[in-house]
Amino acid sequence: SKKASSFHEFARSTNDAWDIDDEDDEDLLAPIHPSSLPSTLHSEDADGGQINGRVVVKSSSEAQLNTNTVRSTLQKQQSLPVRPIIPLVARISDQNSSGAPIMTVRDKSRLDKFKYLLSCPNTDLEELRKHSWSGIPREVRPITWRLLSGYLPANMERRDLVLKRKRDEYFGFIEQYYHSRTDETYKDTYRQIHIDIPRTNPLIPLFQQPTVQEVFERILFIWAIRHPASGYVQGINDLVTPFFVVFLSEFVEEDVENFDVASLPLNTQRNIEADSFWCMTKLLDGIQDNYTFAQPGIQNNVKALEELVSRIDEDIHNYFKRYEVEYLQFAFRWMNNLLMRELPLRCTIRLWDTYQAEQEGFSHFHLYVCAAFLIEWRKEILSMVDFQGLLMLLQNLPTIHWGNEEVGLLLAEAYRLKYMFADAPNHYRR
Repeated sequence: SKKASSFHEFARSTNDAWDIDDEDDEDLLAPIHPSSLPSTLHSEDADGGQINGRVVVKSSSEAQLNTNTVRSTLQKQQSLPVRPIIPLVARISDQNSSGAPIMTVRDKSRLDKFKYLLSCPNTDLEELRKHSWSGIPREVRPITWRLLSGYLPANMERRDLVLKRKRDEYFGFIEQYYHSRTDETYKDTYRQIHIDIPRTNPLIPLFQQPTVQEVFERILFIWAIRHPASGYVQGINDLVTPFFVVFLSEFVEEDVENFDVASLPLNTQRNIEADSFWCMTKLLDGIQDNYTFAQPGIQNNVKALEELVSRIDEDIHNYFKRYEVEYLQFAFRWMNNLLMRELPLRCTIRLWDTYQAEQEGFSHFHLYVCAAFLIEWRKEILSMVDFQGLLMLLQNLPTIHWGNEEVGLLLAEAYRLKYMFADAPNHYRR
């Protein structure tokens, strides 16, 4: 139907963007056999405590996908009607990596400025945010993201100690809790995670590797049981990928999307996994209302987007009303997945440079980015002549060839809107 009588009805009738029937999902599960989970580390300062009195047990990951299963997954994803096939030419690598034009004098100057800030005994985080807003050079993006997310301290002398402690703490969680994924209490959570992970960027080979999928399973399961107010919600699986790719890029110069992660030393794999977990956790701490019961954060943001668009472009707003298009029908995914299903991954990474440089970037500023993103397609929207055409357009916006330039223009427009409506009602600040 065109409308849902309530948010709950809409949520029940709306599947994840890559959803397929549960009966088909069972075909994705290969026979269970142990894998080579790197030996876990004991942690003296883990703050999670025991869950249901569980003891510490070494765990292993399950359900590797064989070659035929991966091929079957790709075939199923290619048959989905809503989302267009993403060609592999849509590279993960941003425009500053191998294959791009030679670094300009300005690029070199910016990189030198970042290196100077990062080498100071106490990094000036405000200055680092200022320079990061317009994009972070690939070479220093991993350390900059760790700092801007709040995972690493500004004090250089403390960084190695904090990294070791937090990485040990994460693998302490694995050792304490991961075996409980088969318990009655958590088996449904684990099953949903296990089903969703092959759908995460399904046409990029990197994310179809068993080693990478096992990493994502552990990250998402540990996050879910440590955050019982929300637990695992579809969409959170997407939020791991930018962190994983950025931290992997420290060890891969090019062709990230085809890199064999299993070829890295086990300690390097473990560090990437732990850092991805903690940075994703920091992000979700700021938007957890998006994923608690009834997802009130998303409801508020969609409503705020509707009111904002009604002020900045009355024609589009009235056009939606004329054809009975509800903002929830397209903007739910924009909020739930932070536009990750609308943009190539390389664009998401560039977008997150700015989000981490902004105060409340993933919550408040994201609203203005969504408004700017919608207005970007004004001409195409106003050319549609029926409900179905409008909704199909809004769910399949053609951004596959976007890069840093397009994202930069989008962010500039969002910045303009933010300050134009700085006196907007408080409900915009969600």
